[in-house]
Amino acid sequence: MPNIVLSRVDNRLIHGQVATNWLKNYAANFCIVVNDRVAQDPMEQNLLSMAIANAMPVRFFTVEKTLELLPGADPRRKIALIFESPLDALKLVEGGIVLNELNIGNIHMAEGKEKLFKTVYVNEAEKAAISELMKRGVHVEYRMLPSENSADFAAVIKED
Repeated sequence: MPNIVLSRVDNRLIHGQVATNWLKNYAANFCIVVNDRVAQDPMEQNLLSMAIANAMPVRFFTVEKTLELLPGADPRRKIALIFESPLDALKLVEGGIVLNELNIGNIHMAEGKEKLFKTVYVNEAEKAAISELMKRGVHVEYRMLPSENSADFAAVIKED
């Protein structure tokens, strides 16, 4: 069983806040960016890797590759999963990966999206994915930084 210490949705993926706050606060020693697009883009992988600056290994996997490899992960690895969208987190859970908690810190504003928190805007598909994750027992919280108080998505998304 993989030792997942952090699962976070941030559409920016790896950046300063993730590298200097989240990964350190959760004592992660291995980072997996779960994103089909980035897994196929070596240039973006190089740019995102710079934010970690050799602090730990980082891998860029498709959802399918993550589902294939994660169950066999070395339990000494304290894994941080970084998602661009809650849709990818839901795909992992549907594929049998256990996520006890999902932190959502940033999903950019765009036309047709609803604001749920200061830095979280969701479309209907993202909102449905968050709702389904909660139904499956995942505690979904909002926090920009680990030092902040968390807010529960259950307060803003009512399960059907």
